[in-house]
Amino acid sequence: MATQREHVQDSHSPAEELNEESARRALKAAGTAAGIDTSDANLIRIGSNAVFRLPDDVIARIAPSADLLANAEKQVKVSNWLQQQHYPAVRALPVAQPVVADGRVATFWESVSGVEEYAPIADVAALIRQLHELPSPPSTIPMTNISPFGGLDSPTPRFPGLDAPDEKYLVERLLWARSTFDTLPYELSRGHIHGDANVGNVLRSSDGKPVMIDLDSFSTGPREWDLIQTAIFYDRLGWHTEAEYRTFVDVYGYNLLQWEGYCQLAEMRELAMTAWLSKKAAQSASAAREAARRIRAIKTGASRRDWAPY
Repeated sequence: MATQREHVQDSHSPAEELNEESARRALKAAGTAAGIDTSDANLIRIGSNAVFRLPDDVIARIAPSADLLANAEKQVKVSNWLQQQHYPAVRALPVAQPVVADGRVATFWESVSGVEEYAPIADVAALIRQLHELPSPPSTIPMTNISPFGGLDSPTPRFPGLDAPDEKYLVERLLWARSTFDTLPYELSRGHIHGDANVGNVLRSSDGKPVMIDLDSFSTGPREWDLIQTAIFYDRLGWHTEAEYRTFVDVYGYNLLQWEGYCQLAEMRELAMTAWLSKKAAQSASAAREAARRIRAIKTGASRRDWAPY
């Protein structure tokens, strides 16, 4: 089953790229400040963050820029609040955090399991529904309105790793999404959302229970945004089967494919996925090839069934 961890939001980053070497340097400094052993850190992946497994069942996440401190603080507060609500989400370690180190931000979390195993689709749907049914977070948690493509006055995104025509097209579509996202005829109630809800962000714990992870995009917004990835993973990408999607709809209780705004929101989610990948095109030949394939499909209306997950 394919998984997804893609975002479009831009952030200011240190001059040095977030790679294993720079992430380990920040991790070491942050671990010293927090009193956490990082001597045997094992890199799990580098995406929007660098993620390490540490001794004593600890997960460390290194965000690429100190500008993301407020977001990291929000994640810790959200995790603590969800724990108070008895909601199964990743738990922040009870240490003084986040930690700014070497121009980056580190957070430390309890490991969900020693093996990364994704929960079945019924559990994904159940956790999203349970999350949406929780009372609103307290005022002590700074909830912002989700803006997946930036505000209307945000800088125009740039993608130097793309061919000029592809960059021009992608920027034009992203600006369309930026101006259109809030105008869609949403049907579900607006409220707190995970912001990146999909099968790749629901893990099975060591005792087999589903746990929601990755609280980076937790915010206020249309609930449809938490359903769109599962819908396009089935309908457009073929990463979920028809039976899996039917199970998701039955458990959550709403079929996004029947909503009149589905096609527009689906394209927006595809643009977000493609923009996230296109940011990597300047450093990765494989990312550049995949980004070009995706832009070509969006531009021509071709099948997305050959898109590779990142």
